[in-house]
Amino acid sequence: MRNIAIRVEELGKVYRIGQRQRYKTLKETLVHAMAGTFRRLTSIGRLSSLASYQHHNSTKERIWALKGVTFEIEHGEVVGVIGRNGAGKSTLLKILSRITKPTTGYAKTRGRVGSLLEVGTGFHPELTGRENIYLNGAILGMRRGEIRRTFDEIVAFAEIEKFIDTPVKRYSSGMYMRLAFAVAAHLEPEILIVDEVLAVGDAEFQKKCLGKMGNVAQEGRTVLFVSHNMDAIQQLCPRCILLEKGQLIAQGDSAGIIANYLSSYSYRTRPDGWIDVSRLERTGTGEARFVEVQYSSLSRATGFRPYSNGPLEFLLNIESDASRSVGSLAVFLCSQLGTKLINADTVLVGQVIRLRKGSNKVRLRIEKLHLNPGVYRVGLWLADPISSRANSAYDYIESAFEIEVIKLKSEKPSLHPNAFVTCPFDFTEVT
Repeated sequence: MRNIAIRVEELGKVYRIGQRQRYKTLKETLVHAMAGTFRRLTSIGRLSSLASYQHHNSTKERIWALKGVTFEIEHGEVVGVIGRNGAGKSTLLKILSRITKPTTGYAKTRGRVGSLLEVGTGFHPELTGRENIYLNGAILGMRRGEIRRTFDEIVAFAEIEKFIDTPVKRYSSGMYMRLAFAVAAHLEPEILIVDEVLAVGDAEFQKKCLGKMGNVAQEGRTVLFVSHNMDAIQQLCPRCILLEKGQLIAQGDSAGIIANYLSSYSYRTRPDGWIDVSRLERTGTGEARFVEVQYSSLSRATGFRPYSNGPLEFLLNIESDASRSVGSLAVFLCSQLGTKLINADTVLVGQVIRLRKGSNKVRLRIEKLHLNPGVYRVGLWLADPISSRANSAYDYIESAFEIEVIKLKSEKPSLHPNAFVTCPFDFTEVT
């Protein structure tokens, strides 16, 4: 018989837009239970209850975060979950982690579950790092001796030895992230669930986390991993699940599923013409946002198409709801699997872009495009990194469009895009 770790059957979760959940008092709970018993004894009560439910639901707009999702994961499998923002990935993980209940269907897990869904999940801000490690271990059902045996390894992995007895409310988001992942991965859960929260960490720590998840998988434990980094998914997960608008679209071999996903995620564009990005999927506050983008190699001989080791210029049309200074404006290029190869960001050169209320045009030029010929995804980022808010991004489009880099016959071979490349670039505010 198959050794199933996670079984999901016709899973659905519905939310009512604009409705806040109010917790009931003990008195209200008892009265509701008694009323329910009475209604079940009378047909009138049943009809009345149904009519009341239908009326209540008809007055509220509902949205299905998940609908009819069915799959199974065996013990020892490492499975990726991919999909656009709002596809239902986080809702699925919250149901599996018993944070929220499903509306329809069921989700069963066999084994101790360790979850990392948000920075500091399960941490009490007033407790120290040491106390939170023991608290999380107790929540997972571990004995104090079991936690003590892995304590030093957790602290070393998180690299917070000096701050282990400091209340976590004083930790930076990076320190929160390191400790939260270390606790989730080292307290020996039989099922490890990790959301895309790893994006908070730096590149070195992300690599360290992926290595640890690989070790967890080799030990025969189950891993469910959500990420927008297709390279990480393909490297870590032999199988993945694709969600779209709350429904399971496909599942199977990661390479095939990722290719299916990417083929519908971006669109190829022509150079030297305006590209409308105003309606694309994005995150951010929206106080300032990208509206249109234009790119060109500045070479009429190539039809303005970008080429290896040549210049690439972007003209960005940005709308702002007020005058503001922006400390981080970036255009980045990624491989088809999501690996970031080039990041042209004002924060790297300490340049501040001043936006006026209304439409603004900013020109960005990469002097030499160190990329092999091929198709690359372009992403856009606009933020105030000085802000203390958890989400300081004004606008973030992970995959705005695709460009094709060509190779000139007279050129020497360019750099192979297997590592992050820092290219010389400059920004100009266009009046």
